[in-house]
Amino acid sequence: MSGGLLVAGTTSDAGKSVVTAGICRWLVRQGVKVAPFKAQNMSLNSFVTPEGAEIGRAQAMQAQACRIEPTALMNPVLLKPGGEQSSQVVLLGKPVGELSARGYHGGRQQRLLGTVLDCLTELRGTYDAVICEGAGSPAEINLRRTDIVNMGIARNARLPVLVVGDIDRGGVFASFFGTVALLSPEDQALVAGFLVNKFRGDVSLLEPGLGMLQDLTGRRTYGVLPFRHGLGIDEEDGLRVSLRGTVRESTVAPPVGEDVLRVAVCAIPLMSNFTDVDALAAEPGVVVRFVDRPEELADADLVVVPGTRGTVRALQWLRERGLADALVRRAAEGRPVLGICGGFQILGEHIDDEVESRAGAVPGLGVLPVRVRFAREKTLTRPVGEALGEPVGGYEIHHGIADVTGGEAFILDDRGHRLDGCRVGRTWGTHWHGSLESDAFRRAFLREVAAAAGRRFTPAPDTSFAALREEQLDRLGDLIEQHADTDALWRLIESGAPQGLPFIPPGAPA
Repeated sequence: MSGGLLVAGTTSDAGKSVVTAGICRWLVRQGVKVAPFKAQNMSLNSFVTPEGAEIGRAQAMQAQACRIEPTALMNPVLLKPGGEQSSQVVLLGKPVGELSARGYHGGRQQRLLGTVLDCLTELRGTYDAVICEGAGSPAEINLRRTDIVNMGIARNARLPVLVVGDIDRGGVFASFFGTVALLSPEDQALVAGFLVNKFRGDVSLLEPGLGMLQDLTGRRTYGVLPFRHGLGIDEEDGLRVSLRGTVRESTVAPPVGEDVLRVAVCAIPLMSNFTDVDALAAEPGVVVRFVDRPEELADADLVVVPGTRGTVRALQWLRERGLADALVRRAAEGRPVLGICGGFQILGEHIDDEVESRAGAVPGLGVLPVRVRFAREKTLTRPVGEALGEPVGGYEIHHGIADVTGGEAFILDDRGHRLDGCRVGRTWGTHWHGSLESDAFRRAFLREVAAAAGRRFTPAPDTSFAALREEQLDRLGDLIEQHADTDALWRLIESGAPQGLPFIPPGAPA
């Protein structure tokens, strides 16, 4: 068996995903054959692996940090929320049903532990090291009995645990201490120490506190990572992260032409794969923002209706907000609109949904000549084609099947036949996520948008989204190499948690 580590966090959004990616990139640069792993992920940002399995985008990004292809083994359980009370359960890359939170934590989750451990065992038998990411906090005492992603997996696989805390939000010392003190003696024995994330200022001012924390817990701090802008790539969820997930913030690079392009993304409910617009924000001179009011569309050169886990619900939300009427007027005026996946379905004439919302027949916005029927089987593919005269690739994750009855073809196959999507005037729709990451296609698309908007905008001729993503992953690796005790981290991964770590009372409640 290979070495391993579980990266846990004091809270959600403490930086587990990026720290895991950083450790992976640091290791692979040392010649280590390494893989990421997250037993259970709750996210609407997902990706399709080469074998056609759906996993969290964060794990796909971590696989890229390892310079390997992602597989379903790296994220065996993916939960995709469909509302406040239920989620679609994706097991080994395929949907297996909808469950309420009570139903999942009431028994189904624990039954998945064997599958999760089998996946981890297979990875550890293939790679020199497996860097695992936890979820939320390991001290969720109400969920510990059924836990398969934090201490549950650490205990069963005998993984050392590194707890990450976000010092930028305050209270990091209390969070570190409290996390350990709410674990059972058996779980505490695996918590090797801490990693401070997002520190601003003089580290020497922090050192007395780190010393006191070690005195109190008997556990060392493995590093203090400084605050860096723009490192939150492929975040798991939430509009609150907005463009923090982009590979380059829009204000960094000036436009190549005389004008900027303004892109407004409708912040629809259950928005999925909002990472689709990262490639737009990576372009110098493209300003991307999320909006939820019709007046915010007025000065936009392009409006994007993104994917969603709840197409009918999102459509209703657009109508309630007045955004639906604004989108219809905009399309009629020949002003650019792009619908992606659920957004494409919303722009169509008719939706028949007995699967996702069970709402039956629902009229769409009628902007594109498309009729959508929801199938029980999910489409999960990695297609390639041609659009606007340029090669384009992407990935599909949807239940809706589109019957396109008119308009121009958007994406063509190698024989020039319609492969996906539809275009009417300056309104485009496609089921393909990730298409804008194809550099030549993205530039061609932005030129069309600029011409339609009357903007003297010129796409940068040399922007490579893949290269920018690689640069960012290297920055994550640099953070670990320069600001963590890598010798101690190496020993932890190779040999496990130190022996004789003290118990911190009170421990987990009985």
